[in-house]
This record gives sequence, structure tokens and C-alpha cells, in this order.
Amino acid sequence: MPSHRYTDAYARVDVPLAQREWPSRRLTAAPLWVPVDLRDGNQALAEPMDPERKRRFFELMVSMGYKEIEVGYPSASQTDYDFVRLIADTAIAPEDVTIVVFTPARRDLIERTVESIQGIANPVVIHMYTATAPSWRTLVLGHDRASLKQLILAGARDVLRLAGDMPNVRFQFSPEVFNLTEPDYVLDICDAVTELWGATPQRPVILNLPATVEIATPNVYADQIEYMHLNLARRDSVILSVHPHNDRGTGIACAELAVLAGAQRVEGCIFGNGERTGNVDIATLALNLHAQGVDPMIDFSDIDKIRRTVEHCNRIEVHPRHPYAGDLVHTAFSGTHQDAIKKGFAEHRARAAAEGRSEGEIAWRVPYLPIDPADIGRSYDAVIRVNSQSGKGGIAYLLETEYGIELPRRLQIDFARQVQRHTDTTGAEVTAAELWRIFEEAYLGPGHGRVELIGVTASETGDDCRVDVGLGIDGRPRSSSHETAAPTEALVAALAQYGFGIEVLDLVHSTLASADGSEALALVEYRGPSGVAWAAGRDRAPQGAGLVAIINAANASSASDADAMDQAAGSSSSPSTAARVRAASREDTPSLR
Repeated sequence: MPSHRYTDAYARVDVPLAQREWPSRRLTAAPLWVPVDLRDGNQALAEPMDPERKRRFFELMVSMGYKEIEVGYPSASQTDYDFVRLIADTAIAPEDVTIVVFTPARRDLIERTVESIQGIANPVVIHMYTATAPSWRTLVLGHDRASLKQLILAGARDVLRLAGDMPNVRFQFSPEVFNLTEPDYVLDICDAVTELWGATPQRPVILNLPATVEIATPNVYADQIEYMHLNLARRDSVILSVHPHNDRGTGIACAELAVLAGAQRVEGCIFGNGERTGNVDIATLALNLHAQGVDPMIDFSDIDKIRRTVEHCNRIEVHPRHPYAGDLVHTAFSGTHQDAIKKGFAEHRARAAAEGRSEGEIAWRVPYLPIDPADIGRSYDAVIRVNSQSGKGGIAYLLETEYGIELPRRLQIDFARQVQRHTDTTGAEVTAAELWRIFEEAYLGPGHGRVELIGVTASETGDDCRVDVGLGIDGRPRSSSHETAAPTEALVAALAQYGFGIEVLDLVHSTLASADGSEALALVEYRGPSGVAWAAGRDRAPQGAGLVAIINAANASSASDADAMDQAAGSSSSPSTAARVRAASREDTPSLR
């Protein structure tokens, strides 16, 4: 990499600040937000917005609560001019929304801009800009420091002459590429402009200091902003604004540190559209404040609607991993993340119940989720999704949320192995419906086996309790009677009597949500000839589900034992071990007769 061709920020611009105050400050309130999607963002689109898209975007920003919106560059195109006139001629802008229009410091373009705002009753800001950095001065504009200052002041006089008497109009100046401009020079120009425009606390001037091309770490921009904040004349008559870009990928950090350093206003685009790598993302900035307990003063309660509108207007998709707004930002595939989120949700629900408050009111502390997805209109449906990277916690969470099944921890571990085999084979994500299908195949059995439950009848005579068990074994009816009050114990004893011995280690009852309502589900952990395993059973009643689960366990144990014997015997022309076991079972088992 030919890195020697480039120089660092300190070699390109002086940063005179020595005593920094901003590192010890905290963000405690939202700045003034100014979305520039309709101007700066629009200039960066391959296909600029038509009037319908512009209007839809503007109405979205109004509905979200933005009170100052840069609506266009009326001297640059007829479309932008017409949109400003639309605001003048209709009621699409509420009276408390300030309209910002953008112009270079050139007389004919200033005249066109002032013409466009005639008749607008709303507060209006005329935003004048000129690039001030050395390379731009010499290579682009052909000026030295002195002549460029005179050009800027001439433009400022034209703005004052044409709009100074309009009571609803204020002024804004941007020394473009501020972050690469000599600090003493940009301070001199800004002070001269605020003096010319007669800045007062009642009619303040906005000084907007852009990081037009991001060239340094965010702390450098913060130092530059704090230098201006501490040294500007008429500071109480100035609204200090910033406009970071994202060339280094740190535009958001630049904006946050700039506010710590004294900035009161932030310009940017919702989701960060803009030239090159974009303007600063003011949606992320606002929701960063929300996540710190600070009201952003903008309504993001339906983030998906906002995103759909922005995507439609920009014709650019928001990345699935975009902070807060992306489709996958609240989704966990990792097993460790899923387990923590599942436990966090359980604690959150329990705490809300204990405090007698709704889940949306209590403090949020679910691991891996910086904010509650419900705050921005998201459901919890996609919080956990399962693929080959997932673990028992996520799998259990999906079954619980979609089907109401609560799996014991040991069964979670066992089922995770079943799912892992599936995902390793397919390499694809697994939906909740596919998880249920895998669960059915693994634990509910194929629907048939060597053993069938015909009936269980309990009776009492005095102090004696008896349970009669009817089974079908290899298609032949069998019956037995057992002195016990527990049908499950009687069934286990009956199975052992006919050669299907299993030891029930645990029997857990759950429910299964279905289209027809809730159904009982029993989960049994058992030990058979091949070791410890799990089976499940479903029925209308919990006791019936438990009996079905034990039958399924007996069939699974018999099948796995037969398979193990087959593997040990190897391939042979003689009858298989399983066949011999089945034959022996038929010969040795006494019939009902």
C-alpha cells in the first residue's frame, strides 16, 4: 500500500487547542436536529428525488417531529425551486417548522434563492456557503485568503440586502471544508460574517462548521469545534452547528464529540445517505441518546415505516446490519447470545410481574439488546433465529414463543444436538416450523412402533388401588394388572413385564399451542438399554400425554437397541438381530388367553 503518498491531519491543519474541556462532559440533552436529506442527501442520489418523493420524505420528517428541515437548493434545479414554492403555496409545513434553503455566495444564485422563499409564512433560514480550505481556495476557486474573505462578505451583504428586512428570515453560513481550514482564518471569517449580519440573541446567526471530507480521528474535530466555541465573538448570538461526513467511518463519533465540545445543532441525513460514504446518520445519533436515557426529541417508534419511506424516496436499501434500523440488528444466531437473551427476557417478565407494572415501563437490561425492540415498533419475532451457529437457548426460545413449549435444560441440550445435525447437513437457517418438525421426528415418534397403548384403567377397592394396562405388542393384545395408584408406574411395570424395560428418570408436563387451542405435552427422560434419552407424548389431558410419552420411549428404546445389535452383528444372509429379537418376543410373551 503506497501510504507514503498521504499526510496526517496534523500536518495539514493546525489544531491549536491545548486545554480540552470536552472529554469531561456528558451528553445530557438532544441537540437541534436538521435533516438535509432533501438537499445534501438528494445531491448524492444517482436519481434525484422527483416532487412526489420529495413531498413524501418531507411529510415523514414533519411527522417524526423535526422542527428545522433543509428542503432544497432552489438555484440548482427547477425541481428544488418548485418544491420550495410548493411549501409557500400549500400548508404542508406546520407553522412551527423552520424551512432551510441553500445557496453559494454568488449574487445571481442568492437572488434566485430569495425569490423562491417569497410568501413562506414559516420561519426561514438562508444557508450560504463557500469552501475555505487551502486546496479548495487555490485549486477550485482561484483565491488567496484575502480575496476569498471579500467574496464571502460580498455574498453576505447580498443576503442581507435582499432578505434582511424579512422578519421571519434568519441567516446561516458554512465555511465548507472547515476541518481543513486554518483555525485563525476561519475564525476571522465567521466573526466578520456575524458582525455584518448583526447577530443578536434575538436573531442569532447559525455558524455551521462541516467536516466536509473526514480526514482525522474524531477527537481532532472535537478540538476544532471547541476552539471555535471558546473563541467566537458574539457567542451568545451564534448557534454553533456541525455537519460531519463519514469518509473514515467515524461521522457519528465526530458528531457526538462535537456536541460535547460545544456544538448545539447537528445536520445530517436519516440513515446517513450522502456523497461518498455519506453524511452523518442522525437516526443513529438520536437513538444513541435514547439508549443512554436521553430523550432524542424525535419519534422513532415505528422504525420500519421510517425505513420503508426513506428507501422508497432514496431508492437505496438500508443495510440489514444498519444500527437500530436494519432487519438483523436485534437478531441473534449465536448460541451464547441466544441463551443470554432468553434468560434476560425471562427475568424481564418476572420483574415486571413482581413490580406490578407493564413490561414496557420497567428498566431494560436484557443482554445483547441495547434497547427494547418494542421501543421502535419491532416485535420479538425475529430476535432469535436458528442456524448452525445457534445453541440450545435460541432453539428453546423459538419453541417456547411459537409453540408454548418449555423444554427442561437437559432436553434443550439433547434437542440442540438434533438440530445441529440438521443445520450441519443443510447449511441453512431453521424456522420455528422446521424446529417443530425436527422435534416431532426426534421425540414424538413416527406414529407407530412395536408397542401400542390400548387402555389404562384405575380402580380402588377399600385401601387397595389397582391399575389395569392393555397393550398391543407387535399387533397382539396383552394385558396386565398392577397394585399401584399411579398409571405411569403401572405402564412402566407392564412394559418391563413384556420385555420393554425402561427407567423413567423425569416426567415434565408442558403445553403445546395449536390452531385448535392448547394441547397437553409430556416430556419424559428415561434410561433404556442404549443409555439415557428423551421422548414426548401429546394428548388432550396431561396424564394421557404422559402415558403416550412412555409408550414412545419404549418404542424408541426398542428400535435403538435393535439397531445397535444389527450393527454389532454386521451384514449377514441370516435373519437380522432385530428380526430375531422380535421373534423371540412373540414366542416368549404370554398371550391374553
